[in-house]
Formats: sequence, C-alpha cells, structure tokens
Amino acid sequence: MSGKTTTMNRTHFLSAAWLATVALPMPALADFIGDSHARLELRNHYINRDFRQSNAPQAKAEEWGQGFTAKLESGFTEGPVGFGVDALGQLGIKLDSSRDRRNTGLLPFGPNSHEPVDDYSELGLTGKVRVSKSTLRLGTLQPILPVVVYNDTRLLASSFQGGLLTSQDLDGLTFNAGRLTKANLRDSSGRDDIGYGAASSDHLDFGGGSYAITPQTTVSYYYAKLQDIYRQQFVGLIDTRPLAEGVSLRSDLRYFDSRNDGAERAGNIDNRNFNAMFTLGVRAHKFTATWQQMSGDSAFPFVNGGDPFTVNLVTYNTFTRAGLDSWQVRYDYDFVAMGIPGLSFMTRYTDGRHAETATVTNGRERERDTDITYVIQSGPFKDVSLRWRNVTFRSGNGLTNAVDENRLIIGYTLALW
Repeated sequence: MSGKTTTMNRTHFLSAAWLATVALPMPALADFIGDSHARLELRNHYINRDFRQSNAPQAKAEEWGQGFTAKLESGFTEGPVGFGVDALGQLGIKLDSSRDRRNTGLLPFGPNSHEPVDDYSELGLTGKVRVSKSTLRLGTLQPILPVVVYNDTRLLASSFQGGLLTSQDLDGLTFNAGRLTKANLRDSSGRDDIGYGAASSDHLDFGGGSYAITPQTTVSYYYAKLQDIYRQQFVGLIDTRPLAEGVSLRSDLRYFDSRNDGAERAGNIDNRNFNAMFTLGVRAHKFTATWQQMSGDSAFPFVNGGDPFTVNLVTYNTFTRAGLDSWQVRYDYDFVAMGIPGLSFMTRYTDGRHAETATVTNGRERERDTDITYVIQSGPFKDVSLRWRNVTFRSGNGLTNAVDENRLIIGYTLALW
C-alpha cells in the first residue's frame, strides 16, 4: 500500500472516530470510554515449503515476515440505544523473501515483477449500534460463522466489508444476519469484490443462528447466497457429554447443501458435504476422529478470503474436491499433566480418496501435521508463544502435488488498556 493511501485511510479513521465522540455529551461517553480496550498482536512467521515433484514450477517457497495487528474496541454510549466504534490496523513487513521463493501466502507480490513487497497494511473501521441484546456492526468484519469464516493463518488475518446483525434477545438463541460486499485477503492491502474462485459477486447475503436445546446440546441452521454464484444451506449439531471425572465426549455434526445461483458465474455448483467429528477427552489427552463425505458434481464452495467450515480443514489442504471422501485421526496432549505448563503437542493424519477433477478419477490426497507449542510462563518473555509445525502432503492416482513444509511462529499479545 502506498504511503498516500495509508495516510488517507488513517485520516478517514480519525475523522470518523472524532465525529462519533464529539457529537455526544461527556456523561454519555462514560461506558464508551470506560468499557473500551485495545491490544497489539505480534506474529513472526517463517514458512519453508519443499515441492517434492520434479516438474513443479518452483523448487521451494520460503518466506519470513513480521506482522502487527492492533485492535481497538470501544464500549457503548449510555441510553436505550448505544453507539460505539471499533478499529483494526494491520501491518506486514518482509524479513526475507525473493522472486523465486514467493507465494507462501505470507507476502503479496507484484503482478508483473513477481517481487514480494517490502510491506503491506490495512486499516479498517467498524461502527456499531446496540439495542437491548442486539448489535448491528457496519464496516470491517471478521465473522466466524458456518457460511463465512475469516482466515487467520498467516502474518495478517483476512477481513470483509459489510454489515452484521447479532441478536441474543431470545434465551438460548444466537441469531446472525448480514451482507458482505468486499474481501481483504490475508496477503493483500486492497479490497476485492467478494467472490468464489475466479468469479466475483455483488454481495454475500446470509442469515441463521444457533439454539441451545440443553446446556449440552446446540443445533444450528444457516442460509447463504453468493449472488449469481451459489446458494448454500447448513445444518449442524454439537453435543458435549461428561462421561466420568476428567472424561468427556464431544460430537460435532455438519451438513452443507450447495447449489447454483442466478447467472452461475463460477459454472456448475452442485455439492453436498457431510462432516462428523468426535473428540474424547481423557484428562490431558484428546483423541479425535473425523469423517467428511462429498457428493455432487463440484467441489465444496466457500468465499475468497475465508476458510471452509469443515472438519478436515488442515494446514496445507482443505480436502474439499468433488467426490472426495476423507477421514482424520488426531491426538493432542497437554504437558501440564507432567508438570510442564505451557507445553502442548498435536499430531494428525488425514486421508482422502475418490477425488474427481476434469482429468482425474479416484484421486487420492493425504496429509500429516505435527505441532509442538510452548507458551513461556514467567520472566520478561512471559506469554510469548513458540510454535513449530511440520507438514507432509502427498497425492496420487493422477493428482501430483507433493509438499514438505515447516512453519515457525512466534506470537505475543500486548494489552494496551
């Protein structure tokens, strides 16, 4: 992003924030200011990908960067209708990269030169209005909903532009409805029209909610329409049961039905996606098994700038190709049980078969991920997190991707007030 654009965005933000406050009497601002909080998130991220196949356009992709994310959330003004404002500022800085090692998703690069940029940034402002237990947000949004989930797996997180209404006025029910029109990708300073694949749309409309039948069981339904691209319905159930002291079972079932919409700008969309995930917690241990089944003629669709809300979304692959049936086994361990608080371990294996593409029938994909994470517990570096993730991805039966990957991530969140 140019310095001129950054200055203009900052000016607009400060002007809007000033107007939101000076128009109100000081007593009304007590909760607006008193309930506000801000934090700075720092993320140092290194990715090394080794493409194992000899015909890959790059032998490897390797980049290193530093990300800064500042988040400000105000309270609400007093009265039956409360007003507030949130702000999101993000800056990504290149520490190491080159033209022949680009495209890890950490850094954007020039469309002609293909050189990774030295830095990129984004500034977003969100106005909010609260009535009772309902809140309307307009501006920069980072939703986590079954039909749209923002991505936060690189230096900076993606975001969307639009409006989101969240209501909890009915006991046990959380209702969400909104419209998104623009997407800011995780490695971009600009806002693009919201879309899927190479196709763009005017807007994504969505609505639905979750209802707690009992303290242990919640059901959900959502409907979304990406104008002229696809329509999608989601039904979900989550049930958590204590089985014994220190032992619990969590069941998570998800079903999506995705179809064409309007002008079909992305071509034929025809996908049914069933997900099941079961997690057995035994004190410091967690054992997870999943199953994900695709049916229909197309891959599972989800908006650009987001992630699919699926149980087999892992580090490198999404396992969302047409016809792909996939399963996963996963193990987590918290070393606090051995007297080492802050240290945790995760390993998982995901296997998918029967993938269908224009040139492949019965393709296979498989991925193994291993994480070791440590959060420093005391001293001057207290709360700094250190993570090493190792990934191996292979495919076969006509699919030819192969990747060995390592990620090193250092994170820290500083509360400003």
